[in-house]
Amino acid sequence: MHISDQDYFRSCVAKERQLARLLGHDHIEECYESAGTLWDNAQALPKWTRDWNACGPLMTQYDIAIDYGKEPGQEGSNFATIGSTVVHFSDHPTKDRAIMYGIVKELIFRLEHHKAVPLK
Repeated sequence: MHISDQDYFRSCVAKERQLARLLGHDHIEECYESAGTLWDNAQALPKWTRDWNACGPLMTQYDIAIDYGKEPGQEGSNFATIGSTVVHFSDHPTKDRAIMYGIVKELIFRLEHHKAVPLK
């Protein structure tokens, strides 16, 4: 990884906060112990980039497909294309984290640039 664990964590939380805003949560409170709390009913901010239990439903709700790819000469996949988003596994601590980050990044892209994606 090219960035520190703390910087990576911050980038994940920033993506989660950005997605929460796009999904209609305007009041997000900063909390030291947790990455953030949604103001509405003091509900915890979903860990979309860090927990499959939070991220998985985004895939089915918004029909997000994943296509694994590999560079020539590689044995296994080393990147994935998620819609128009490409994530390289080497930029993330694990393949799982890369995929979750990519799903969130793709959904943010769709919500910001393609207003045709319905908010469900």
